[in-house]
Amino acid sequence: MSAGQSRTGTGPGGLPVPHPLEQLSVAESDVARQVILDARGAGVALAFRSIALQEPAKSELCAFLELEHAGKLTAQTPRPARLAKVSYDIVRGDRTHEYTESLVDVVSRKEVQQRVVDKAHQPALTTTEFAEFTEACFASPLYKEAIAEFDLPEGFVVTIDPWPYGGDDEVTPRYTQGLCFARDTRSGNEDSNHYGYPLPIIPVLDTYSKEIVRVDKLATGGTEDGLTYGTHTKKVLEHCAPSEYVPELLSQPLRTDIKPLNVIQPEGPSFQVSDNLIEWQKWRFRLGFNPREGATLHDIRYDGRSVLYRLSLSEMTVPYGDPRPPFHRKQAFDFGDAGAGRAANNLSLGCDCLGVIKYFDAVLTESDGTASVSRNVVCLHEQDNGIGWKHTNFRTQRAVVSRSRELVVQFIITLANYEYLFAYKFDQAGGITIETRATGIVSVVNIDPGKTSPWGNVVSGGALAQNHQHLFCIRIDPAIDGHANTIFKEESLPMPISKELNPYGNGYEVRRTPVRKSQFFDASPMTNLTVKMTNPSKLNPISGRPVSYKFIPAASQLLLAHPDSVVAKRAQFAQHHVWVTKYKEGELWAGGEFTNQSKKEVDGVADAVARNDDVENEDVVVWHTFGLTHNPRVEDWPVMPVEIHQIHLRPADFFTANPAIDVPGTKNHTSVLAPGSQSCCGSGDVQRSPASHMQGTGPDLDPKSKL
Repeated sequence: MSAGQSRTGTGPGGLPVPHPLEQLSVAESDVARQVILDARGAGVALAFRSIALQEPAKSELCAFLELEHAGKLTAQTPRPARLAKVSYDIVRGDRTHEYTESLVDVVSRKEVQQRVVDKAHQPALTTTEFAEFTEACFASPLYKEAIAEFDLPEGFVVTIDPWPYGGDDEVTPRYTQGLCFARDTRSGNEDSNHYGYPLPIIPVLDTYSKEIVRVDKLATGGTEDGLTYGTHTKKVLEHCAPSEYVPELLSQPLRTDIKPLNVIQPEGPSFQVSDNLIEWQKWRFRLGFNPREGATLHDIRYDGRSVLYRLSLSEMTVPYGDPRPPFHRKQAFDFGDAGAGRAANNLSLGCDCLGVIKYFDAVLTESDGTASVSRNVVCLHEQDNGIGWKHTNFRTQRAVVSRSRELVVQFIITLANYEYLFAYKFDQAGGITIETRATGIVSVVNIDPGKTSPWGNVVSGGALAQNHQHLFCIRIDPAIDGHANTIFKEESLPMPISKELNPYGNGYEVRRTPVRKSQFFDASPMTNLTVKMTNPSKLNPISGRPVSYKFIPAASQLLLAHPDSVVAKRAQFAQHHVWVTKYKEGELWAGGEFTNQSKKEVDGVADAVARNDDVENEDVVVWHTFGLTHNPRVEDWPVMPVEIHQIHLRPADFFTANPAIDVPGTKNHTSVLAPGSQSCCGSGDVQRSPASHMQGTGPDLDPKSKL
């Protein structure tokens, strides 16, 4: 069976068994559910949270992958156990919940492992809990009393955005909090934007008893009021304004001067997909998907050579900088608290991705444990990214140019008001770009009329968009021509003038320092600090240096919260740009496995670094934290333009030449001249200006040359 085939074994009854890295099918998820129901017994009430693939242990999977790439797999090849991780609550009669995780072998249909999680940890929130929160609010006398204190305009109804409770010094049961708004129903359009009408209360729910335990009042004052509360009147929405974004409700006409711009691939895409195996140009990798991380990439290879074992977005935290309680709790961990996979959008043809698109579905879990299919949560497509390389021979004016094409794996999540777009981009020169885009609607709270605040910016009448940060962490598990790798810090440093080494003062030193022990360090743009992931046992035959991949850490601002604050203690990963740790099975989460209502980061990257492991010529993991400090502007309202961050992984002495030198220059036959333009290569003449010359078939050009 060839390495390109994805289904490589048979199970009971001769049915094909999926590749070890494929997500669970609906049938497999249902098997895992039934095993747990049978194991716990008919009299036990269960509330399911998720059922997803438990990835095989690295040692087992690597052995399997070696056989796969060698073309030696057969139906009888031993394979890692096909395990489902089942997360669920055992619901007791006193309304207490016992959060439990089990591993189920879906082939043998047996529960092989079980653990009851310490009550100090809270599992991630589910969409069912969010729905129950809203229902509990509307039924609560406390909530009704709080709403009755406001004089709302006729035609407005209250809406609630459930939020993680955040971290606090107090010891609390499982809580959920919510931000309250009012929606103008007079248009009859259900998509009318409610965020323009914030209400100054936050109800707090005991998630298990389903009772509103209190309603926190919010400060609405400005700079002159400090931390004072109760400065608003009953008519808290009187100075607020509509903030519509759906086209049919806009107060201004849509632009009419935009002509169509279409992506056409008349011969189809250049990629091939078999189940979760993706092959494009010289790239080959497998796509995974799980409720927490969303899309994950595995066994990434270029032209048969191993580059990365696993690549994923590990965590992100969004702490807000308004010190007025209870805003100190306003800090989301969007992967650990809610789950990127659970929040993934169903993508639209021709809108979220362009060209010839391959969509991938996800299998998620309902509260009763049944599997549900979420359609089109990941899209795969190609896109043009401008010129890849070019040179013009100034003597002959012949230009040879090759355009850069990218393969894009993209998913998008919506968490209440915000959207995040995540993309992995592969190029033809062996590079991988990890891209994040933040968009959606900034989180606003009510502010008194005519006031401004040091804690944010007034973006609309009565709407204060609070200052906050978005801090992402990517997890890079390198396999640079193998799994024994060494990380180097490379810096370019000035040299003193000396007669022996630098007589004219123009020289500079490139200093390479191996990382020998697990540690953290920060970006340094003034020294061009570069992280090199190398294989010291394999040298480039031309340079004599170890084969490597590199990236320059983004020198973005890190966590601003005080180190003694709960905000900082529970997000230690956000306090340094780069963390280097030794691989440990199951260590996937930068902020630890349990972030919901955490008071400190447990078993995250800080604890991994504290082990002081040897990481030289070892199986290592590199974590990179980056992001944006978002002090909102009026232009971010009502929906903010995307904020883009990119991390570029590039080969460094991995190849013996430009790996894209063999990419042909192909003419885009749909390109035409704009009205009034003159052809640069008309009537058989060749323009001689290097700045304006376009490759064509002039009198001194080879018609077979590259574009």
